[in-house]
Order: sequence, then structure tokens, then C-alpha cells
Amino acid sequence: MKYLTFSYDDGVTQDIRLVELFNKYGMKCTFNLNYGLLGMDGYLDREGTRVDHIKVKPEDVKHIYEGHEVAGHGLTHPCLARHTDETIIYEVETDRVKLSELCGYDVVGFAYPGGDYDRRVSQIIKNNTGIKYCRTVTSTHSFEPQDYLHEFHPSVYHHKEWDKMFELGEKFLNLKDDPLTPAVYYVWGHGYEFDIHNTWDRFEEFLKMMSQAKDVKFVTNKEALLGLK
Repeated sequence: MKYLTFSYDDGVTQDIRLVELFNKYGMKCTFNLNYGLLGMDGYLDREGTRVDHIKVKPEDVKHIYEGHEVAGHGLTHPCLARHTDETIIYEVETDRVKLSELCGYDVVGFAYPGGDYDRRVSQIIKNNTGIKYCRTVTSTHSFEPQDYLHEFHPSVYHHKEWDKMFELGEKFLNLKDDPLTPAVYYVWGHGYEFDIHNTWDRFEEFLKMMSQAKDVKFVTNKEALLGLK
């Protein structure tokens, strides 16, 4: 009843290294992709550093993310709250259907592009698409179950909250397993962020620490969230 899950956005080539790390420590992750942007080259200037923002190719998606979960992130990464109902449905459902075709299974998860959403958006997605859960970017710093899965708030954002991530990790490891009260530790971010300050080793340190747990299940978002309903 203790679940550790990860969520990483944008479908960038850094995910290849990230998958290798998760596999090394027997963990699972959900990767949120924009079907309409797959294969595009680019870069970002973040915190004084230029980092690659190159999207994986569509033909490589199934292989790269094998053993993990692919979820949606909007066909073209739109700020959904600014769009009409029809555009929201098109962006979310087209992305979902196309990714499902690539992966060979039904994609049911979603992460709000740019964290942009409101109750209108989440209700439209819930009532008009095949998406079963949506992740926001609002940290809870807790592990408590949440009832409304179309606005699911993660525990921590690794890139801006490194110390908090480790602090919560220690707390989670020491948390007494309660069969009546599920606990979900949910970490999210972007793969390219590890290149900004070269924090790959620091993240591996976190994974190594968490991998020592005997009472924690390492799962995808779908397994953690939908398995609790």
C-alpha cells in the first residue's frame, strides 16, 4: 500500500538515459508525450544553460519506453485553459489515440502542458476523452490519496525541490505501511532538467536510496492511481 511513482514530461531524448536509471533500480515511470511534436529538434535556455530539447522519434517510442507507461501531454503542448472546448478535446484525444497506436495499448494518463488547467478543462477531459487521470504541477509534499484523479497533484517537483524530495523520501521510507490507507509518493519533472546543472548523479543517489525499501511498490502512474480506485 506504499507506492513510489514518477512522471516525466515532453518526450525528450534525455528520457533514454532516464529509463536506463529507472531500469537499473527496478523502478517504473510514466512519460508524458506530445504526439504532434515527436521527432522535432530544439533547445532551451534555462538558468544560464542551453540544453537539448530534442523529441524522440515516433518509431522509437515503443522501444524506448518499454516496461514503463506512455501518457498524453497534448498533441502540440497547448495551454489548454485558453482554448475552446472543441480544441481541448481534439488536442487531448487525438494525442491519446495516436500514442495508443504507437504503443500498442490504451493510453489513459495525461499531464497538463505547462500545468495550465482549470475545473472546466478537467471536466471536459473527464467527460469527453478516454483519459482516466490528469497530473497537475502543484506539489502537495504529502502521500495522501486524492479523490479527483483528473486534477491529481504530485508530491514534489524534483528540479525545484531537491532537498524536499530527499526529505520526503526519508519520510516515506520510514512511514508505517497501513493496509487501510494507501500512500503514494509521486515525483515529477522533465528529463532535460538533469542537464541544466548536471544533476544525474544526484538523482541516481535518490533512486538508490529509495530502492532499499522492502515495503514499497515501484509502479507507473496508472498502476498507482487507478489501482487505488
